[in-house]
Amino acid sequence: MPQTPDFPLAILGTGFAGLGLAIRLKQQGEQDFVVLERSTDVGGTWRDNTYPGCQCDIPSHLYSFSFAPNPDWSRLFPTQPELWKYLRGCADRYGVRPHIRFGHEVRAADWDEAHGFWRVTTSQGEITARVLVSGQGGLSEPQLPNIPGIESFEGAMFHSARWDHDHDLEGKKVAVIGTGASSIQFIPKIQPEVGSLTLFQRTPPWIMPHPDRPVKRWEKRLFRRFPVTQKLFRAGIYSFFESRVFPFTKKPDLMKAGEKIALRHMAKAIPDDPALRAKLTPGYRMGCKRILMSETYYQALAQPNADVVTEAITEIGPDHVVTADGARHEVDTIILGTGFYVADMPFTEWVRGRDGKSMAEVFDGSPQAYLGTTVAGFPNLFLLTGPNTGLGHNSIVYILESQFNYVLDALRQMRARRIGVLEVKPEPQRKFNEEVQKAMKDTVWTTGGCASWYIDRNGLNTTLWPGWTWDFRRRTRRFDPAPYVLSPAPVGEPERERVAA
Repeated sequence: MPQTPDFPLAILGTGFAGLGLAIRLKQQGEQDFVVLERSTDVGGTWRDNTYPGCQCDIPSHLYSFSFAPNPDWSRLFPTQPELWKYLRGCADRYGVRPHIRFGHEVRAADWDEAHGFWRVTTSQGEITARVLVSGQGGLSEPQLPNIPGIESFEGAMFHSARWDHDHDLEGKKVAVIGTGASSIQFIPKIQPEVGSLTLFQRTPPWIMPHPDRPVKRWEKRLFRRFPVTQKLFRAGIYSFFESRVFPFTKKPDLMKAGEKIALRHMAKAIPDDPALRAKLTPGYRMGCKRILMSETYYQALAQPNADVVTEAITEIGPDHVVTADGARHEVDTIILGTGFYVADMPFTEWVRGRDGKSMAEVFDGSPQAYLGTTVAGFPNLFLLTGPNTGLGHNSIVYILESQFNYVLDALRQMRARRIGVLEVKPEPQRKFNEEVQKAMKDTVWTTGGCASWYIDRNGLNTTLWPGWTWDFRRRTRRFDPAPYVLSPAPVGEPERERVAA
């Protein structure tokens, strides 16, 4: 008699990806699934990143589920507390919490070939599932710099994604390492209270004016009374952001117009310090690295207690940072704005498919998947925000909802056709990724003259989708079984009942 897994489906994580798929399952009447969450609450990235000034750079009405609109967003661009509140509200509204096992940190996931299911090892024991869906996004594991002597530092040191709110920054000599999206947001918040702020900058970002504003009362009333107006507003925002795909992927030289706007923005904020402006002026095409938005970043760095250091860090001591020019910078607090593991995501180390190979071994530094969702050698596994599903120009929630459609249709077909195991064939996966990399050649991310976290250690952009998001949705609208090897469910295994919600 075949062994029956504990669950037909297990989802890892409760950020936008895992939580969204769980909600869609509930909407379709599915009850027999489990969601594994290492923390004590839902939210993912928007639960963990609590640094001062944390805010999304996609408008609220687009950076939210289309099936769970919120007419009461307070700002055009949502802040971290409001986004986290939104996700917690979605979990309650759609009855997902009973399916979540909090405090279950996943430590290993191994494909059991003999029984045709996944064995998932958690901090609370083992769970088996016929199908496994990873909702662990690329911005979940903070990346720490490998700097000589960093372990010898005796002051307070923390990553922006693990902000130490108990550490009082008042009057402190603070070093900030890194100039990514997080640093651009928290630096203006902490600069007025610290004694000194030294920003160690490797590459300056392009920064545009921020169009954020409060949502007006009449707008909220309109959205509540006539929901179609909110749908139209969302569609308008989507169309505007989608139009940006052309300069990103087809004609990077069009970015010169944006560069002029950004340089005027900097000159207005720092009118009297050409040396500082020179330090903060990027030497690559706009869009090659993530474009950021701020009305306060440049002003903060122009203040008397702030300094921008462009020399490379060579060493960190108990109370100082040493740079390549030999300068010794006295500091008592270090804040790391050094980003996340994206191409080399830690979870790939402990997911093992056929032949016991880890996903990291199979990827060998260049993650590849079919439609960014399934991986050859890893049966019954779906990746949400997998390789080449990230976006440089639009909302990742749109991509996620496209993947939800694909996964849900695959599950429907598995049930209807009594499929026990599905696995994408290597050849369709190879052809798809060749197509992606061919499309990537003329994009600004490849030709823009920068080194970014979009590029993996083998020099490939395995992070972003190099085209229209509606094309990705078209490709994932239905699950096509042709690129897959399909195997029947084990003979004699009892079929679980589908319980209506």
